[in-house]
Amino acid sequence: MRRGLVAVAVLAAVTVVGCDDGTGVRVTVEGTAPATPYSGPLYVPTRAVDDNSPPSLRLASGAAGRALECDGEIFEGGGPDGWGKSDGGETPEEGLKLYFDMFRPVQPDHGYRVERRETDRVLYSFDVRGRTKVAVVVAKDRKGRPGWGPETNASCDPAELPGSSTAAEGWEVWRDRDGKRVPVSRLSSSTGPEHCNWQSAHFLDMGDRSYVRDPDGVLGGEGLLEAPYRKQVRMPAGAHDTGYHYRDWRLWLTDDKDTAYVRTSEGVEAWPRSKHGVGCK
Repeated sequence: MRRGLVAVAVLAAVTVVGCDDGTGVRVTVEGTAPATPYSGPLYVPTRAVDDNSPPSLRLASGAAGRALECDGEIFEGGGPDGWGKSDGGETPEEGLKLYFDMFRPVQPDHGYRVERRETDRVLYSFDVRGRTKVAVVVAKDRKGRPGWGPETNASCDPAELPGSSTAAEGWEVWRDRDGKRVPVSRLSSSTGPEHCNWQSAHFLDMGDRSYVRDPDGVLGGEGLLEAPYRKQVRMPAGAHDTGYHYRDWRLWLTDDKDTAYVRTSEGVEAWPRSKHGVGCK
């Protein structure tokens, strides 16, 4: 698998403590420990990898990857993450804050709780209904890196986080026909990047292929689409309802999967496939 309610759902009542992230919001909270806290080692040797497969991410994320309690597979993970001689914090909380300052991860940036504490390492977790969905291990006084800083990190699929958290990070999480949130590694959508002037477009990513809603033609003129976007079409006879929906969009596909047909409250739109490696400079 690839690529919270802001107050963590697991904490029935919390007292805000820890360091400020610069916006008046605390990075950490204090509350009831989970029913099954991580009991493994806080240091696990890591291995650099060249792909984002779950086995590789587990190798790259060390103890943080082992501490996750995902419903599906690990989504992201890495480490050890270095910090400079003058970067390390005086406390573990400052080491956690450094993780967000250095890497700007697309993860909740507050609502973390101490799950395990040792002399030279602390495991922080972001929990949903008592299960760890994001884990960060901070370490003290590594070689050439004095003070506290991030050592390993890992996270579950964003669909396993509360809706307010994924929305804040720009994830559009679809649901299946039973109303369950679909992993973004399987299906997700997003607006086009503003720095490309593509914000009027919309991308639908299904892992091995992507479709594009391009009402203003910002991509069509660049030759990045397999066919034109069509705002109003008749649903093909061979199309089937996938059950996937987001707001008033419902996704239909034909067997060839060349076009995504999106039924809306106003009709049916045809989203063409994008060519491989679409991007802007």
